[in-house]
Amino acid sequence: MTFKTSTVVPAAQGSVKITKDDNGNNELNLTILHLTDPSRLSPSKKYYVIWMETEDNGTKNLGQLKSESGFFSSTLKAYFHTVTPFDPRRVFITAENDINIQTPSSQTVMVTNSK
Repeated sequence: MTFKTSTVVPAAQGSVKITKDDNGNNELNLTILHLTDPSRLSPSKKYYVIWMETEDNGTKNLGQLKSESGFFSSTLKAYFHTVTPFDPRRVFITAENDINIQTPSSQTVMVTNSK
């Protein structure tokens, strides 16, 4: 899956590679390039949170997107890996002030096409 061009951060590019592990779970590997620090957005936020829309189990918070240096530096690269039993329909990233929220805010930063 590839992220569509974002209207919020147009320079950002990213992809999600999905593979099945030995237990039949989905492994998701995200790579994001040129994504600005969330504090530079308008309105500014503290975190990027990754979400997955599933076929039958609603929307799931997968966790916080962190850059390779722990925070968004001049490299502007971020990676994320997770394993889930759910089948993803699409993946999206929102800007948030709390990483433990259960529903995404309306500030969607990047989104993939639906499967």
